[in-house]
Amino acid sequence: MQQIYNRIADELNVQQRQVEAAVALLDEGSTVPFISRYRKEVTGGLDDTQLRNLEERLTYLREMEDRRDTILKSIAEQEKLTPELEQQIKGAETKTQLEDLYLPYKPKRRTKAQIAREAGLEPLADALLANPSLVPETEAQAYFNEEHKITDIKSALDGAKQILMERFSEDAVLLNKMRQFLKQEGYISAAVVEGKEAEGAKFQDYFEHKEPLANTPSHRALAMFRGRNEGVLTMVLTLDNELEPGQRHPCETMVASHWQIEDQGRPADAWLAEVVRWTWRVKLSTHLETDLFSELRERAEADAIDVFAHNLKDLLLAAPAGQKVTIGLDPGLRTGVKLAVVGATGEILDHGAIFPTPPQNRIAEAEAVIVALCKKHNVGLIAIGNGTASRETDKFVGDLLKKHKDIKAQKVMVNEAGASVYSASEFAAKEFPDLDVTIRGAISIARRLQDPLAELVKIDPKSIGVGQYQHDVSQSRLAKSLDAVVEDCVNGVGVEINTASAPLLARVSGLSSSIANNIVEFRHKNGGFKSREQLKEVSRLGAKAFEQAAGFLRIAGAENPLDASGVHPESYTVVEQIAAKNQRELRGLIGDAGFLRSLKPAEYTNEQFGLPTVTDIIAELEKPGRDPRPEFKTAQFQDGVETIKDLEPGMILEGTVTNVTNFGAFVDVGVHQDGLVHISALSNTFVKDPREVVKAGDIVKVKVMEVDVPRKRIAMSMRMDDEPGEKVTGRPAGGAGGQGAKQARRHNTKQQAAQPSGTMAALFQQALNKKK
Repeated sequence: MQQIYNRIADELNVQQRQVEAAVALLDEGSTVPFISRYRKEVTGGLDDTQLRNLEERLTYLREMEDRRDTILKSIAEQEKLTPELEQQIKGAETKTQLEDLYLPYKPKRRTKAQIAREAGLEPLADALLANPSLVPETEAQAYFNEEHKITDIKSALDGAKQILMERFSEDAVLLNKMRQFLKQEGYISAAVVEGKEAEGAKFQDYFEHKEPLANTPSHRALAMFRGRNEGVLTMVLTLDNELEPGQRHPCETMVASHWQIEDQGRPADAWLAEVVRWTWRVKLSTHLETDLFSELRERAEADAIDVFAHNLKDLLLAAPAGQKVTIGLDPGLRTGVKLAVVGATGEILDHGAIFPTPPQNRIAEAEAVIVALCKKHNVGLIAIGNGTASRETDKFVGDLLKKHKDIKAQKVMVNEAGASVYSASEFAAKEFPDLDVTIRGAISIARRLQDPLAELVKIDPKSIGVGQYQHDVSQSRLAKSLDAVVEDCVNGVGVEINTASAPLLARVSGLSSSIANNIVEFRHKNGGFKSREQLKEVSRLGAKAFEQAAGFLRIAGAENPLDASGVHPESYTVVEQIAAKNQRELRGLIGDAGFLRSLKPAEYTNEQFGLPTVTDIIAELEKPGRDPRPEFKTAQFQDGVETIKDLEPGMILEGTVTNVTNFGAFVDVGVHQDGLVHISALSNTFVKDPREVVKAGDIVKVKVMEVDVPRKRIAMSMRMDDEPGEKVTGRPAGGAGGQGAKQARRHNTKQQAAQPSGTMAALFQQALNKKK
């Protein structure tokens, strides 16, 4: 464990004692949000990001230590563990290095080399390797063995060759050297499978594609892997320049050099050269290609998961519109627009359907319904889902509000991705057993506007539609990452215990789904919680769960005003000490910014609560229970621009960022199809990561650069001085196919391949998939 502590401390650039303290807390069952918020003295102030990285590395390194012990035990049982090998195994820093060292000793099926050794041919192989001056054909005659069917020179030398090939291909030092060489110098070469051109049109940018392995960005790697999995593409690992006929591959040279094999005209030199050639072509080429492609895929998956996690966090922490009565509209054409009126705290007040859209066009009737509901319930917001018929519905509501000036409701277009998943879920059926799934969808749209975090936690994060190749990555790793994001967001904002749903409560530090359900049940039986102490009466909510959860749960109007804040119950005594020392009433203390800023935190520390905790307590008292999310804003879609056919190059529009990937950002401008702002068009300055410029939920201004109606593609720019059709300078823009894609491919050299150019067919397909 000391080695693990040291390594993690070096990687995170923190002290070893901080790592040891954090690991101890994690092993005790403490959660990352709890540790980062309430145990700063113990960990030396490690934040949630550091703790998440620490937790991930701890899991990896512990798994590696278990594997190291297994390998040592296995080799020892074979009585082949030398002090030198043991030292090498103990010094291995990655799982790959461990497996390379274990390769010669790993139990395997009976190989040709094994059969040759059983036939007594190993001395022949050793002799020819040690002394190339020997004549192979002459030496081989001494190893004929009828019992093992070694009856001629060819079979004897073939057996010796298999022994050396296996030995050469299992040398850990050589494998590592070749792997590093191919990582730096290797190229991915993709090509279309003959006859699959039409079927695999969305992969057309990779029909004849080559780029450095080391610089291949995650989205292009995953696109190629998907194309290969669908039988459209082939992928091979090559070098920059094709080898001339008869030219030796550099890796063959490395094998020969490592084993000190060179052609000096000696009798066995030609035979040894053939062994080297076969070792590379038969044993190592495919093995290393598989390894390096697997490593690339793992790296690409990690990047894709990271993209999803960042987007999900931005979406969950989007500004809430607040506790206002809201009408949720789930637009439709033939089946009409489903509506639900949701109260300020999320309760359902009314529901139904209106038909203001084609083919029925019952506008007057629909208008009367909305006006009546707005007046009856004092509606403050009208949330319109952004699916089919959304712009028609948006126009209808806009016209209504212009006509009825006495209605003060604000209309807002809401991203409805995942609403259908919620409406058909078990939780929704339990919450609204008597309502149709379409009405449940309208409720979800309304609630999502009121409080995105509280509503989105009810939906599987993978269904929210902000991922990049999310179905191509490890689903277990994706789920773990997204669960961590949801946990951090929920606890970062805090939860009102008397109104929170069970799914939201289940994301609070220390609470499980069963305890969350017990809290809701307790509420139903006993009324709302009046104090945090009352939580201890909830079934199965023990001391540990209370410790982990209490600080993140809020009780508005509680008997103790601190119960509505982020101050943990364990440190209430600190606040009481501050109040007593300054002769202040507790309630009068809270929110008195001038007084609180005059305090010296060091004067209130003790053995249990250090300076970081006291400083946090005073900051929390200044703005108790403050919401860290931004102020609510919404995009204003341009009138008359309702479908992709209404778009024209040069238009400047306002829109909402719906998804950020490594190659750019997708923006909804209200035409049912997101447009793509490529990474090169996000800013006039160099952008390495699109998230440096935008995040999901941002309101941005974009210029339409290119519109492809048949293929539903929209290329946009956030650089207002860009002109449609002009030649892009600087980094490859990779616009909506055509010139951009060609330019990107021309720039696909070793130096510039690190700059993502994108595959527009795949990118726009992603946007289409997201809308489904």
